[in-house]
Amino acid sequence: QLIPLFVIIGSGGVGASLYLMRLAMFNPDVSWDKKNNPEPWNKMSPSDQYKLYSVNMDYSRLKKDRPDF
Repeated sequence: QLIPLFVIIGSGGVGASLYLMRLAMFNPDVSWDKKNNPEPWNKMSPSDQYKLYSVNMDYSRLKKDRPDF
């Protein structure tokens, strides 16, 4: 009777660690290479989607509303 408990707890741990890896690798707030790309959030275009899930949002239609630095 403990097998379903281990399966649920194990899948929750695997899912949480996969989400943490996704945040560490693909989030524009995280910079692993500070020498070549110290501010990766400045290179994001408005059409880049960095959220995991967005409801009713078409990123390809967004216009640039910030200046280039």
